[in-house]
This record gives sequence, structure tokens and C-alpha cells, in this order.
Amino acid sequence: MTVSLRKVTKDNYEKVCDLEVAKTQEDYVACNMWSLVEAIYNTEYKTRAIYLDNEPVGFFMWVSETTDKISIWRFMIDINHQRNGIGRKALALALAEIKQVLTLKQIEICYNPTNPVAKNFYASFGFNEVGMDQDNEDMLAVITL
Repeated sequence: MTVSLRKVTKDNYEKVCDLEVAKTQEDYVACNMWSLVEAIYNTEYKTRAIYLDNEPVGFFMWVSETTDKISIWRFMIDINHQRNGIGRKALALALAEIKQVLTLKQIEICYNPTNPVAKNFYASFGFNEVGMDQDNEDMLAVITL
């Protein structure tokens, strides 16, 4: 089975909107539909559907904060496809795409500090925790290039 990232288009946006996380994860993940609306009106927002073969199973959105910093704002895998290594493969693909920005110096991501899996997962990709975000709600972790 092959994991890939594809642009969200008129042909797949409904399936992306139908993706769900577990009830216990809902407080950690924004609604895909809301994220797609945001991206339509903000050209610096980039969205990708995460595919397993030809089926959308997850979603990414990242934002160019400045010419040298990109923030990953959304990352989810559908409840029916979690714990199969898809998220790990998808994040590697997303980071490779993000790193194509020639002026990039930093990639950041935030996550709930009580999330038991997030710290080790993101650290395995080179993200280093730098403290809480400006709202003091989420842990901020960065990759410095």
C-alpha cells in the first residue's frame, strides 16, 4: 500500500471533509471543512489530502508564516486508518515538500502537551520543543534548518 499527498480539489474535498478522528481526539484536531474554508480565503495556506493508495485517509494544512517559517496547523489521520504507520509516512512526505521552499529556515508545529504520543512522534522527525505557544495552550516544537 502506498501513502501519498495530493492537493485537495473539487474531486476529493467531500471525502476529506468526511474524515473523522476518535471522540477522544476531537479536542485536539480542527474540523477539516473549516480548514478548507480558511485555505480558500488565505493563499498562504496549503492543504493536502493524505491518500492510502486511491483513498483519502487524512489531511494536512500548513501555513507560510513568513518567507522563512512554515507552521503545520493541521494534521489528522482518519480513525479507521490510525496506528498503521500512515501518519509517519505522511509527515515525512509533507516535510520533504515543505523543505522545497528555498528561503525556509524553520518548520514549527504545536500540540497539546498532555498528548501522550505527540512529543516522541514529532521528536523522531527532528522537532525540538521550545516552550508553550503564545496562548499558553499548546507545546511549540520546531525544526531549524
